[in-house]
Amino acid sequence: MSEKSEFDTNPVVEAPLNELAPEKERIIESNAYQQKLAGFWTRFWAYTIDIIVLYAISGIMIKPIFRAFNLPIENPSFLFFTTYKATILIVLLLYFALMTKYLQQTVGKIIMGIKVVSNDHSQLSWNTIIFREIIGRFISKLLVIPYLLVAFTPKKEALHDIFADTNVIHEDAYEKKAQLHNFVENRGEQLPDGTII
Repeated sequence: MSEKSEFDTNPVVEAPLNELAPEKERIIESNAYQQKLAGFWTRFWAYTIDIIVLYAISGIMIKPIFRAFNLPIENPSFLFFTTYKATILIVLLLYFALMTKYLQQTVGKIIMGIKVVSNDHSQLSWNTIIFREIIGRFISKLLVIPYLLVAFTPKKEALHDIFADTNVIHEDAYEKKAQLHNFVENRGEQLPDGTII
């Protein structure tokens, strides 16, 4: 996740540690900005748009090919997967894998203004893509529940994000994170009030 550092130093508290002590404690607040994580609903709508795109691809390209070669579209076979459903699953996994590898976004993510990033700020590798978009997404698609993890994990990660060590962020939105720092300032030796030199 890329970070944007912008430090505003504002003294919050200035208090002597002791009336006669030569030090004064100062608490400084600094503000760091980091890209905002995409939450459940943003990712839900992005995924919904992607499913609509995939249904369109299915209706325009895949169904006509199956009908042209007189291949069955219904009638479940092995593990309730027809040849048609297996083809759709392969197209879905390839769509997510190739779009994420080359653009860091699918059509739904582009529309919603979010993208996939590696947690170590590196470019997404094929290993990351395979774990995230093929293995992780296949498991999430079968079980459905792993998608809901986004709503409950602190870093808003789904199961496939956890597998691949990735996250989904907003492209142009940042969150401010305030940090407090304690400094002890040496003021030199202090004499009691009323001392004549």
